[in-house]
Amino acid sequence: MSLLESIKSPADIKILSFPQLEKLAEEIRLFLIDTTSRNGGHLASNLGVVDITLALHYCFNCPEDDIVFDVGHQCYTHKIITGRFEELKRLRKRGGAAGFPKPAESGSDPFYVGHSSTSISSALGLAEAKALKGDGSHVVAIIGDGAFSGGMAYEAINNLKPSLKNLIVVLNDNEMSISKSVGSLARYLLELRTSAGYLSNKKRVQDFLEKRHVIGPFIIDTILKSKSALRRAIYNGTLFEELGFNYIGPVNGHDIGELCSIFENVKSMNSPILVHAITVKGKGFIPAEVNPGAYHGVGKFDLDAGNPDISLADSYSNCFGRRLVQLAESDEKICAITAAMKYGTGLQYFYKKYPDRFFDVGIAEQHAVTFAAGLAKGGMKPVFSVYSTFLQRAFDQLYQDVMLGSEDVLLAIDRAGLVGDDGETHQGLLDVAMLGEIGGFTLCSPANYAELEYWLEELLKTKGPRALRYPRGHESERLKAFGCSKNTFDLIKNSKPCKNLIITYGRELEQALAACDILEADKESADILKLNRLLPVDAGALFEAAKYENILFAEEGVRVGGLAETFLLRLSALGFKGKYTIIAAESPAVSCGSIEEQLRDLALDADSLAIAVKAAAK
Repeated sequence: MSLLESIKSPADIKILSFPQLEKLAEEIRLFLIDTTSRNGGHLASNLGVVDITLALHYCFNCPEDDIVFDVGHQCYTHKIITGRFEELKRLRKRGGAAGFPKPAESGSDPFYVGHSSTSISSALGLAEAKALKGDGSHVVAIIGDGAFSGGMAYEAINNLKPSLKNLIVVLNDNEMSISKSVGSLARYLLELRTSAGYLSNKKRVQDFLEKRHVIGPFIIDTILKSKSALRRAIYNGTLFEELGFNYIGPVNGHDIGELCSIFENVKSMNSPILVHAITVKGKGFIPAEVNPGAYHGVGKFDLDAGNPDISLADSYSNCFGRRLVQLAESDEKICAITAAMKYGTGLQYFYKKYPDRFFDVGIAEQHAVTFAAGLAKGGMKPVFSVYSTFLQRAFDQLYQDVMLGSEDVLLAIDRAGLVGDDGETHQGLLDVAMLGEIGGFTLCSPANYAELEYWLEELLKTKGPRALRYPRGHESERLKAFGCSKNTFDLIKNSKPCKNLIITYGRELEQALAACDILEADKESADILKLNRLLPVDAGALFEAAKYENILFAEEGVRVGGLAETFLLRLSALGFKGKYTIIAAESPAVSCGSIEEQLRDLALDADSLAIAVKAAAK
């Protein structure tokens, strides 16, 4: 039996020797490469933290000691160690392990985590709670260098108490070259600074000097300034000690023995600790090491051919990106903004063609929205392309900084609707309800590429807050054939008069069309009202809908506050007295699975829609 197969809990890690831990790390990497090639997932980031995760579980006692992952997509090794090896074989599939931390799976996952820059905040709160209760266990937060571009990380650090003894932050830095900082002198001083003897003597000297009221404080201040200057010279400087941490590093994030020695020593340090670990993203898989961005989040891929998503030309994202470049050729005011998602949102084309008008603000969606408002106020035409799930983080800025001033900001909302395997933390089911609640936005929802290209151009001509939402993946052949009417809504009538109407928008049109085929075969019929402009609600669409006796609104979004409820409110004001059924998500927390599985779960698939129409028509 392999070492990997023998790991059932963190206790099994602690009996291994360092050579065995190194072998286990190798086995885990091979398993992760194979698993993600079959199921998809986040590969490069997980390969980079295998050694850190093993060292943490070797030195700490999970779940008594809590391990908090930032973003969460690098938790695969943690899940293996905490008894979910078999579930990882069905990673991101129905009945398998989720791709992000999930407390419902295990008590070893303290939080649901899917968005960035949150780990220090949640870990700090947990550490303070333990301190207040007299709990001596530790809380460890693992955060990547990219997550430090998010302001929430600094908001948390600003709340840090120097006296907090149970918080350790591990900075997983895969950008710096390890050869620049970890020489023999740096390693020697690191070992010295984390040794028990050094820490004990440091405390005694400090206590002695503090009691010498006249000269003591001056000596302490001089020592600290000298030490800081020396450390900055050796380690290229660090701001973390200025922010309240006892800084340790940089260290080799792939040397399990060194990591274990450091983690054991810092457990006894009476202050918040930041361990700066240098890692290689994609470690152990050459294609991912060479191009970690291409192997960050992947679909299933052939191990020999590589990741097909590297050049996924056929997608809504890239259709948007290419069309935006075309429009920017004749309009020098168009600017593009991304929150560290250049390739995921299709903005790589804009970046290459117009770098001066391209802005990557890092993982800072709140700033991105307010920054866009500033660009708009200055006379530019900003387009902020963002995943629906991440737009949720900027609710206040959308209201305060964009809507109230009616700024000319265009949101390109990618991954709108169900997203499949990424699960609860990444579903794009809230954007329509959110923008409807904020008010003031013009919102369009194309069902194919032709409509996306048309409405992008139209919205860029429109004043005020506006948004374009479109799904993950590529257009289907049936929706492609539908073309673009350029109307704010389309009424797709059956060959014979009928009393049933299905109202929907975006990608869900395909399910509605298929449901009508099923109804036709069962000698029943329904017309379809396809909404292209969702907000503000179209008066003409309301007038057409009011003619029907039985309406089914199928919405790939949340029910409460969604467009279906808004439409019903307006329809009722016109005196509509017929039947009105809403099929939508009762909660945005839809678990991982395929899009087809999720549609069936929500009764948004064609079969379920047909059944619902027939049931209401009786």
